[in-house]
Amino acid sequence: MKQALTLTDTQCRQVINFCSTRKHTLRDQTIIHMSFLAGLRAMEIAALTVGDIYDSDNAVRSQFTITGNQTKGGYTRTVYVSSKLSRALKEYGNTLTNRRSSDPLFMTQLRTSFSANTMCQLFLQIYKDYGLKGATSHSGRRTFITKLANAGINVRLLAALAGHRHISTTQRYIDVNDGQLANAVELL
Repeated sequence: MKQALTLTDTQCRQVINFCSTRKHTLRDQTIIHMSFLAGLRAMEIAALTVGDIYDSDNAVRSQFTITGNQTKGGYTRTVYVSSKLSRALKEYGNTLTNRRSSDPLFMTQLRTSFSANTMCQLFLQIYKDYGLKGATSHSGRRTFITKLANAGINVRLLAALAGHRHISTTQRYIDVNDGQLANAVELL
């Protein structure tokens, strides 16, 4: 099975910028950020509620928990929010008026919650409209894991961040290219 495209930093920025041409700009940009900056699966993004991300004062949490019923495999895990993701979530939070803690974080244009499938379709549509071939809802997750691996983050930490039970699963996400191999041997 062919793996989802891992995006370059430039492609990530361009996809985020492309979302500004879409009807639901801030929603779509924030969804993409959740994928690229937290490594969340489409089904996890779709399952998030307002209260998962924002506290009672509407401040962005520094971390949040994804429960077993929100994720693949049924395992609860903690998601850590980077300062960059926090800024994106703060901006998006300003648009959430009259929303209860239990309401979906992201809503479709029909004002309903996303399913895992409709969230995957949204990713596919954004990437297709932008012109990226081979990109799927899993591209952000692969990009997140690969970028952290390239920054030298230990595979055990990567597995914990990704919610993988086995490091062998995480290792399959890490993209390796000629530039990385050339840089690796220069470390000697």
